[in-house]
Parts: sequence; structure tokens; C-alpha cells
Amino acid sequence: MADEIVNRVANSKLVTFDLEDYYVEGERVLFDISDWLYEGLLLKEKDFREHVKNHDWTQYNEAYVALYCATDAIIPSWAYLLISTELNQFAKKVVIGNLELLETVIFSEIINTLSLDTFKNKPVIIKGCSSKPIPESAYPLLISKIQPVVKSIMYGEACSTVPLFKKK
Repeated sequence: MADEIVNRVANSKLVTFDLEDYYVEGERVLFDISDWLYEGLLLKEKDFREHVKNHDWTQYNEAYVALYCATDAIIPSWAYLLISTELNQFAKKVVIGNLELLETVIFSEIINTLSLDTFKNKPVIIKGCSSKPIPESAYPLLISKIQPVVKSIMYGEACSTVPLFKKK
């Protein structure tokens, strides 16, 4: 009789961790404040406050927003904070920076709240390929969270992994 094919990966204690599984759905918005500056470079407080007051903030309901300035203007910190006070009433998350920083902050919060029970004394494969925008910085954040409790960490797919760490 022919030998039965056994899926050793499925039967192993390997834990595959895919950051894509933790991707938070929702609109991402890159909000450029340079349109509210005089000639794109100079912040006039009265005019700026008027823009903030008259803007329709409801369009950012449940969105993730990254505030930035596309020009080389010097923006006082209070300007971003003023916008944040309005956005925080509607948006799920507001950061000052680009979309990659926004994703990093989102993933940082997710990783910080992970339960480590699933990983305790187990070999872990961190899946590398993703169709969603996973920031590179999420991977070392994940490793720093799970490394103290895992048996080993590998990167890639179960069929071809790169070993990264093994508890001694």
C-alpha cells in the first residue's frame, strides 16, 4: 500500500504570524495643510483658524488621517494640534507625518496589545508577503514583542523560511 502523504507543517507546533491578518480596514487620508497657507508657505493665524473653523470635518468620519505640509513652510506645532482637535471628533486616528507613519502607529498599537500566550515556547514564522500596506517597521516591533517568549523566529513561508532567532 502507498505511503500516506502527511502534512508535517500542518501537524507541527509552528505558529504562522501574518501581519496582514491584523490590517485595520478604513480610509487612509493624507491631509495637506499647505492649501491653507498664504502662497503655500506662510501661516497667517487668523486665516488659518478660519479654514479650520469652516472645513467640513465630517468627511473624515471613521478615517485614519496623516497631517503634513507639502511645501517647505515652517509650521508651528499648534497648527497641527488645532486641526487635531477637530479631526479627533471624527477620525479614528490622527498623526503628523506621512501614510507610512500612520500605518506604523496603527500597527504599533495592535502589536502592543497582542496576547503572548499563543507564542509561548513555540517556533514562529513571520509571514513576509503581503498584499496590504504593512510598514517595514511593524516587523521589528513584532519581533521585540514576541522574542522573549518564543522558541524560535523565522521569516518567510513554511516551505522556505529564513531563521532569525533561536532560544539558547
